[in-house]
Amino acid sequence: MANFKVITEDIVNIIVSNSEDDFSVEKRYKKSLTVKDLKNNLELVTGCSANSMKINVYDSKSQFVCFLANDDALLGSYPVDSGMRLHVTGDFAMRHSFGDKQDVEKFQLSDDLYSKRSDTVRAYLERNKLGKYNEEEQKKLDEKRRQEEQQEEEAAKKMKPGDRCEVAIPGKPVRRGCVRFVGKVEFSSGWWVGVQYDEPFGKHDGMVNGVKYFECPPKYGSFVKPAHITVGDFPEETAELDEI
Repeated sequence: MANFKVITEDIVNIIVSNSEDDFSVEKRYKKSLTVKDLKNNLELVTGCSANSMKINVYDSKSQFVCFLANDDALLGSYPVDSGMRLHVTGDFAMRHSFGDKQDVEKFQLSDDLYSKRSDTVRAYLERNKLGKYNEEEQKKLDEKRRQEEQQEEEAAKKMKPGDRCEVAIPGKPVRRGCVRFVGKVEFSSGWWVGVQYDEPFGKHDGMVNGVKYFECPPKYGSFVKPAHITVGDFPEETAELDEI
């Protein structure tokens, strides 16, 4: 095994969440745990298969910190501190299988009783004034989101169906196409632009989750944030041009 060492405190209090539902719980772990051992523990906590599990680390303001990528590394070799959150994604088939085979009534605590408990995630966040319980920070985040949506709307309204465009998403090749839709959608918040690419580099035919937003051939359509789109007199891309 590689030589890893702990660079933070020996024991850390963290919040565990997952991509399957709104589940979250506060847990206490030793930093001498390997990421593999942590995944085995989180399999019991979340119902996500350890073999498929991916763990993203977020700070108390829900800003991405790192990804726990090396199973042999110690948890403490990553910058994980108390108050942070481990978000688990992967295959939750084990949870569904359990639910299908067990005739168990789900226990639910009333909001009033839940608010009186001192061992919950809500109580932890309130005590430490984290997330939505930090009023000043929440106001700043709300204002930032408002400004971002306003800028998004202003950028979107400068485009219209039929405009030629160039799409430049960070980390991906620049693509050209035609604007087919501008507006808000049901599958996500904010403003989006539906694009028909010149070549089949898209993900759909203008339909997402059963809703048809625009018409285009299969695999030519995609939705992109306005910030990544420039409209202009861009010539249509062709395979012949790509081979020159």
